[in-house]
Amino acid sequence: MSTDPSSLLGAADIRELAAALGVRPTKQRGQNFVIDANTVRRIVRTADVGPEDNVVEVGPGLGSLTLALLDAAAHVTAVEIDDVLAGALPATIEARLPAKANSFALVHSDAMLVRELPGPAPTALVANLPYNVAVPVLLHMLDTFPTIERTLVMVQAEVADRLAAAPGSKVYGVPSVKANWYADVKRAGSIGRNVFWPAPNVDSGLVSLVRRTEPVKTTASKREVFAVVDAAFAQRRKTLRAALSGWAGSAAAAEAALVAAGVSPQARGEALTVEEFARIAEHKEAGA
Repeated sequence: MSTDPSSLLGAADIRELAAALGVRPTKQRGQNFVIDANTVRRIVRTADVGPEDNVVEVGPGLGSLTLALLDAAAHVTAVEIDDVLAGALPATIEARLPAKANSFALVHSDAMLVRELPGPAPTALVANLPYNVAVPVLLHMLDTFPTIERTLVMVQAEVADRLAAAPGSKVYGVPSVKANWYADVKRAGSIGRNVFWPAPNVDSGLVSLVRRTEPVKTTASKREVFAVVDAAFAQRRKTLRAALSGWAGSAAAAEAALVAAGVSPQARGEALTVEEFARIAEHKEAGA
């Protein structure tokens, strides 16, 4: 990281920038801007971003985290949907960190629609994700850009808990299983409310995802596995025999697929690993 703290944005800088742009953070887009330079330094440090990394950031906002990332990484590509924020960010980079301006690229788009990025292939994803779209955006980026080896996202604490939950946990569910399809997932810290403007009414958490070196071993496709996961958790309180009856075509077919996969038909979705869901997906035809 740079020894010059003036390149980073503080609370006064953020408010000044926002006022100049006529920006008010909107709940619709889940905008909460980080106003604490120590927090963005901590995120970059926890993400283990170094001079060999090409980082993609989703939802850079006014550029708090972007500047800290750019200071540490080889290249940063930021994806921003907001017209005003996207228009202003390059000028902020040029003013605050001119030596790294050529190492920055902006994609003005909804992250869910992004299929390619300019510049070098991303090796890391680091982002303060809008609370209302955090999980779909995270899964989309991991799926679309397989070169992303490491991810660190800041999300609502409750979402962080769900993403990092292990089988058997009360909050283990669809996000937990799908994230684990791509990566080893763990909680990487907590973030208080006072580092944001406006301060949200919930706490935030950091989640670390390190891409699996070996993908889940299965003959089923991701789409097939995720269909089982969605069906299993659509009716959490039901046994898998009942919950998967629609997916398999009947309760008997679901039971046959479960037995063939070595999973108890009386089990519930929250008890299963991603590997077990994959085994069930492999046996759909056998049970149909």
